[in-house]
Amino acid sequence: MPARAASRKVIVEFPHALYEETQRAVAELSVTRSVFIRDAVHQYLRRLQQQKLAHELAEGYRANAELHQRISDEFKYLDAENV
Repeated sequence: MPARAASRKVIVEFPHALYEETQRAVAELSVTRSVFIRDAVHQYLRRLQQQKLAHELAEGYRANAELHQRISDEFKYLDAENV
């Protein structure tokens, strides 16, 4: 029998309108509220990770923009020779 991953119960308070919307979605998707909320949190965390990575990449590109421009300038005449 495979070992189950440890899980924790969490109590979350929802405003009434959000709770009702969640209940409709759960019924429409035929999943439990726990599965729905767990999937939503998982997707949100993945989106945060992607946004963080995009921000770090953008910062890296900005930090190295001058170097990239110098390298490009050094090779622009070589590119023209091959035409």
